[in-house]
Amino acid sequence: MHADLERGVTVLTLVPGAPLAEAGLAPAAVVAAYRRMGELLAAWHRIAMPAFGYLTTGLVDPRPDNAGFVREQFGRHLATFAAHGGDAGLHDAIRTRLAADGELLEACDGAVLCHNDFHEGNVLVDEAGAVTGFVDVENAIAADPLLDLAKTLQYDTERSPEKRAALLAGYGPLPPDADARVDLYRLFHSLELWAYFASIGNTGPLPSIADDIRELAG
Repeated sequence: MHADLERGVTVLTLVPGAPLAEAGLAPAAVVAAYRRMGELLAAWHRIAMPAFGYLTTGLVDPRPDNAGFVREQFGRHLATFAAHGGDAGLHDAIRTRLAADGELLEACDGAVLCHNDFHEGNVLVDEAGAVTGFVDVENAIAADPLLDLAKTLQYDTERSPEKRAALLAGYGPLPPDADARVDLYRLFHSLELWAYFASIGNTGPLPSIADDIRELAG
């Protein structure tokens, strides 16, 4: 409804409900909510964007193609990784993985609107488990829809096949290379998360994130 850039305030419509992560729902209701989450993500991803980039009141430093945009972001986070003492061997492993599989980035031929932080803490549900809305749109991005889907899979479904299956059922058909692209984007999101925590001085989570990076980098 309103954005005050000077004070850093965003005003949204009031949406009833509580975060899914805190709702204490029965397992069947959680699975149903994940199916609805998949439907919502798919709806976001039907909104085409003119270029790739992060969003505020418009596209920030837009890029014309997915490969160039994602490689640039990998490079930025790798620089943070190195500057904050990230393992040199792991740094090289990420670069090697990107060089080997970077052609996957060229499969996306157009940007769409992505939430870019769509997880249980940002999805609201009522007492029956029906999804009432979502919050925290400050990370919104124009990007490959699979970049967005990968983040939700990374954060919420890694240890729950039931959640993953429900999310994907709600989302609908995926391209043939979806698994490979999602896997590469999961590496990106892990590196991004490591860089974020390191940049704010929160070193506690870094070893476990590094383990995730090591596994995803192969």
